[in-house]
Amino acid sequence: MRPPEPRPHGFALAGYGRRLTARLIDFALVLALNVVANGWFVWRWLQEWAPYWQEVFRRASRGETSADGLPIPSAQAESLLLVILLIATALWLAYEVPAMAAGGQTVGKRMMRIRAVPIAADQPLGIGRSLSRWSTLGLPTLLWYCAGLGLVLQLVDALSPLFNHPLRQALHDRRAQTVVVEVPQHTGSTPSNDRNQPSGDTP
Repeated sequence: MRPPEPRPHGFALAGYGRRLTARLIDFALVLALNVVANGWFVWRWLQEWAPYWQEVFRRASRGETSADGLPIPSAQAESLLLVILLIATALWLAYEVPAMAAGGQTVGKRMMRIRAVPIAADQPLGIGRSLSRWSTLGLPTLLWYCAGLGLVLQLVDALSPLFNHPLRQALHDRRAQTVVVEVPQHTGSTPSNDRNQPSGDTP
């Protein structure tokens, strides 16, 4: 028989579906912030690359395969991309770390009724643990500059709870020693007192 699923501090572990939905909600909110703060820089970057792609598509429509004489974006395109990634990373940091430090919940996690707690005790994460947790997933955004390497690292992190047993920890959870649990619908912090359910509390 399978052992009972762990219940850290008496809470049920959050399912992957809830975690993914919460992350997508947060991603949408951070993206909206980027539209405001990063919109001009993205527009300028697209303008730098527009002549190149227009010529590529023109040649492709004629069946030409030569890459000779393609218009090359200026050095400003690289600088713009770096600025875009720095702003995006800073916005994500400002959005997530303070909220997680105070209550273990972003807007997405609150909507999905899940939160992150330390393995050792049911208490706020604090700035240090929240920053450690975020940096594993958030800092690789800067490596999008390196042929999309950061995106690959983030994808591995996002999928990692599927392969971690029994606590379903993502890589950023393991670094910060946290777990993500469900918040009971009837209360924001008190664990269920179901005596028929084995506790399986983690040490």
